[in-house]
Amino acid sequence: MPRDPYEVLGVARAASESEVKKAFRGLARELHPDVNKHDHQAEEKFKEAAEAYEILSDPERRATYDRYGHEGLRSGGFAPNFDAFASVADIFDAFFGGGAFGGGGFGGRFGARSGPAPGGDVAVRADVDLVAAARGASVEVSYDAIERCDRCQGNGAEPGTPIETCERCGGAGHLQAVTRTPFGQVVRTVECDVCHGDGRIARQPCTQCHGRGRRVVKRELKVDVPAGIADGQRIRISGRGHVGEPGAPPGDLYVLVHVREDERFVRDGDDLVTVLDVPAPAAALGITLTVPGLDGEQEVEVPAGTQPGEVIVLRGEGMPALRRGRTGDLRVVVNVVVPRRLSAEQRELVERLQGTMTPENLRGEESVFQRLRRALRTSA
Repeated sequence: MPRDPYEVLGVARAASESEVKKAFRGLARELHPDVNKHDHQAEEKFKEAAEAYEILSDPERRATYDRYGHEGLRSGGFAPNFDAFASVADIFDAFFGGGAFGGGGFGGRFGARSGPAPGGDVAVRADVDLVAAARGASVEVSYDAIERCDRCQGNGAEPGTPIETCERCGGAGHLQAVTRTPFGQVVRTVECDVCHGDGRIARQPCTQCHGRGRRVVKRELKVDVPAGIADGQRIRISGRGHVGEPGAPPGDLYVLVHVREDERFVRDGDDLVTVLDVPAPAAALGITLTVPGLDGEQEVEVPAGTQPGEVIVLRGEGMPALRRGRTGDLRVVVNVVVPRRLSAEQRELVERLQGTMTPENLRGEESVFQRLRRALRTSA
């Protein structure tokens, strides 16, 4: 049974026509093959979204679905049919026009675009540890990028051999195609399947790039990771992506930074949080202990009478701000450890201590319920 079209597009049942259209356009661009090469199910997902849009964009179909569901559409002769399309790219072009993502291989200079297409962007991941993220670091990244062939200078022909006008498109680089769709007859401009949008054909293809005019190379680059960067943030390096068509700029390189977890800390914004185990007697009497810090061990004064879960703040010992701003703090959460096993002598001492306890000894400045209410108000 097909999914609910409202669920597919992520809109409410009372969504307006413009909201439905906006949702579909956003989803269609998200599922386009040029940005989902890793997802083998992208084409099916796109067709599902197109079917949902076909239902919800037509008032009659939508009313029938709202009343009778998918069974009502089938019995009413509204079954969708996408067989007229050769691929999901054809469906996308029917809605948005050709070249929406600068596709078309290495050619395409004379397609539906008004000018040469810029190069595509490249994404690569860089792993750093928390200390490197705090102090800043340089990391080496490697990635594959498309460059202009240096042998043929991008024209696809073996040096010294002629380049001829494409007979298929007459040098235009594109052809007109008429497609029958669920939304009527659509006339589209498609890339020439012989010259691949260039309008010209090399009589003898370049032996290095096989006539493509481009080649894939392995690049290595040193990237400066700024101090204070967080996991999942990106660094953009202009002009280090795929080469563009002649007269167009290259794409950019995006470095996705992954900050490895540090077993000593949990990061909360620019603050670091750690846990300090304190024996119960020491928490009652007060003690000086050490906790790990980014710059080595840090001393922590645990006041007498410290309760479980209390937080001691070491100012300025956290992560630096990525942009201008104050450095975060190191928050030390006190974990008062109660011994699980006692020797006979220890048990005797604890029993004697318990016998001397009065309500005044146990009464804190704030009850557990008061602390709970304060914490809930703070988080709200």
